[in-house]
Amino acid sequence: MTSAAQLQNLCKDYHGGGGIVRALRNVSFSVARGELIAIMGASGSGKSTLLNLLGCLDRPTSGSLLLAGQDVSRLQDDALSDIRASQIGFVFQSFNLIPQLTVLENIEVPLYYQGSLTRRNSQHCRQLADRVGLSDRLTHRPTQLSGGQQQRVAVARSLANDPQFILADEPTGNLDSETGGEILDLLVELNRDGKTIIVVTHEDEVARRASRILRLKDGLLESDTAGE
Repeated sequence: MTSAAQLQNLCKDYHGGGGIVRALRNVSFSVARGELIAIMGASGSGKSTLLNLLGCLDRPTSGSLLLAGQDVSRLQDDALSDIRASQIGFVFQSFNLIPQLTVLENIEVPLYYQGSLTRRNSQHCRQLADRVGLSDRLTHRPTQLSGGQQQRVAVARSLANDPQFILADEPTGNLDSETGGEILDLLVELNRDGKTIIVVTHEDEVARRASRILRLKDGLLESDTAGE
């Protein structure tokens, strides 16, 4: 399998009033294209830090991070922004939708920021809305949607730029078990269609659907095991 991401001795330190916090310490693993990986660990274990690095939202203190063969560890902000816009889709626990925009407009946001929002691409976004079961909600705004529907919008938005992979941070965390299961089913379906997906979660039910489970503890990669 072709590698979507390669991490080698990745470290991330934060400097606070009490000294240096070593959030990640010499983390190394590879992600193959088409994998569905769950990242687990207690609060403070380094999960969010790792996701921020994979999403090019932050830079490591040391070590290397290759995305699709390109070392992004030392890229400048503009270059990191370009990679986020073209290669990565994000799904957040709190949905992060823009309340003033409709469902369709929220899905179109990544294309708007890329300057590639054409009529053809807008039609593509309509198709994504249909895929996540929201074709009859295109003109609704987030406050008119349930939590599960809002997360479906977020999943569709993450696909708008046809990314290399999707990063999901506790995507079922704000949902009841039934609705969370529906969102999980949707992510698994996208993975079966070939999308590489990395999910940060504390829920065993989510992790059980992954092909691999990475567990972090105190900034260290404690285990890397196959899913059930």
